[in-house]
Amino acid sequence: MNYNAFYQRSLKDPEGFWKEQAGVLEWYKRPQTILSKDKNGYPLWFADGELNICYLTIDKHIEDGYGDQVAFIYDSPVTQTIRKYTFNEVKSEVAKLAGGLLSLGLTKGDTAVIYMPMIPQVAFAMLACARIGVTHSMVFGGFAPHELAIRIDDSKPKAIITASSGIEIDRLIAYKPLVDEAIEMAAHKPEKVIIFNRKLGAKIPFQEYDVDYEKLVLQSEEVPCVPVAATHPLYILYTSGTTGKPKGIVRDTGGYATALKFTMQYVYDIPQGETFWAASDMGWAVGHSYILYGPLLNRNTTVIFEGKPIKTPDASTYWRIIAEHKVRIMFTAPTAIRAIKKEDPDGNFIKKYDLSHLKIQFLAGERCDVATLEWYRQHLPVPVIDHWWQTESGWPMIANMMGVEYLPVKPGSAGKAVTGYEIVIFDENGKELPPNEEGYVVIKLPLPPGTMLGLWEDEIRFKAGYLTRFPGYYFSGDGGYKDNEGYIYITGRVDDVINVAGHRLSTAEMEEIVASHNAVAECAVIGINDALKGQIPLALAVIKSGDATEHFQLEYEVVQLVREKIGAVASLRNVIVVQRLPKTRSGKILRKLLRSIVDGEKYQIPSTIDDETIIGEVTEAFTSYGIGVFK
Repeated sequence: MNYNAFYQRSLKDPEGFWKEQAGVLEWYKRPQTILSKDKNGYPLWFADGELNICYLTIDKHIEDGYGDQVAFIYDSPVTQTIRKYTFNEVKSEVAKLAGGLLSLGLTKGDTAVIYMPMIPQVAFAMLACARIGVTHSMVFGGFAPHELAIRIDDSKPKAIITASSGIEIDRLIAYKPLVDEAIEMAAHKPEKVIIFNRKLGAKIPFQEYDVDYEKLVLQSEEVPCVPVAATHPLYILYTSGTTGKPKGIVRDTGGYATALKFTMQYVYDIPQGETFWAASDMGWAVGHSYILYGPLLNRNTTVIFEGKPIKTPDASTYWRIIAEHKVRIMFTAPTAIRAIKKEDPDGNFIKKYDLSHLKIQFLAGERCDVATLEWYRQHLPVPVIDHWWQTESGWPMIANMMGVEYLPVKPGSAGKAVTGYEIVIFDENGKELPPNEEGYVVIKLPLPPGTMLGLWEDEIRFKAGYLTRFPGYYFSGDGGYKDNEGYIYITGRVDDVINVAGHRLSTAEMEEIVASHNAVAECAVIGINDALKGQIPLALAVIKSGDATEHFQLEYEVVQLVREKIGAVASLRNVIVVQRLPKTRSGKILRKLLRSIVDGEKYQIPSTIDDETIIGEVTEAFTSYGIGVFK
């Protein structure tokens, strides 16, 4: 198949193209209206269609004779547990839990918050909500009560489904006290809290609104799937906003199911029946799309992994899982590979396992640096495909579409535009830029099926944040450029471009160079205030385990590398060695936070931070090196 012809067909005839893809699904009421608009002129897909995504992911496969196929593999090195669930077993669990939710008064159109760790019950809860038309809002397990309370007040759930505890490497986190505190803080009061007791020793203080998960399932009857409109909100997923208040991204049902099924074949190139592993968390967009709904729509076995790429127990965990469960396609964040690379720079753990079943490694969640890409390809001779998308899109926007045509990989590029996305690079005035000129990454409307319906009960913010800046286009908030062959390079959020004496420079480009140094495991480059030049770059580097490179030597060599690759205009003078970089739980480096600290600006530690103690470590490093306001 030819990528260019396939892609152009999706732009020239979007209705015909996506009608064909929707036709692959089993609908209760097949849509006749393929593309329409809401009252604000924003595109809607399959508005008069009816379906149920729980039916498509579970019941249909059983009806087709695949009930005994494994649907979920729960692999938890933190509890030393491996458990497999067939489609038949999943249906029984999900249908009974759905019946239990109905008995508690939840019905189509209600909302429920799910606040759970990476255990099978998190998937059962999401599917049970979908089965009866309850919109679920998955909140990352372990979020602070204040952040959970904000989400409770915004989504107004009738119930919260939670577990007794999560595990962070070797630390037990009791969830129930956090939930109780969040409810106490919230103005909206959910009627019920359903608790799955993991029996790991965590405290479960009892409240009048509490319901035992296992008892509820045991005493409930299985219930059938409820037909919902294609535009029915399947879920609300909160993502960081520039105002500090999280944005509730709303996902539809019909367009999303169509898009995910499409991507499993045409982007990820995975046959039905094979094992797909997205090593992420259900609290993120990747978890919704490619741990749960996408693989199951395509009748793939999916892995629910409760652990980390390192320390559970070591840097061999990923390779063990790939070998043991015969993973065909894997998807993770570059930060996970860098963590493994730091602990095992020579790839010795990789050599211990038979990884012959693995065909493709996908990376996303942040920009993949060339050094990480090359390290992986050196040790595992499979295609390594970087690709780019957002919580808002719900599925890839830029990729190498492996099920269409395997195009040459260009390190540093996320690939070419995926079918349905007409991606353009604009200058500040909305004028399209020529190849190799950096600007704003925008997408011409209509966006394809499965992308955001809007923000939950916040139409004004939705339009202001995404549609007003460049009328007729979706504003991604990212900067980037296209080369002469249509490959797209994402250089980071638009505020990650620094201005050094009038020159706009990409910190991502500098990070690429810093990361290429043999001693560097991972790095971040930020722009800091400078009285003479406005801004100058500062590099923070984490050194590979066991590397004995002296700081002054590293700084000199990195500065020379940047000067050689970019020129003296880059003005990189300082390289700070740190033990760790502050990141979100999904692995994104908190560059804006680093800038605020070093510039002495007021800052708020994001609720999504992985470990708050890193802030103290980084501040101490700034102080000892005499950088910025610590000079």
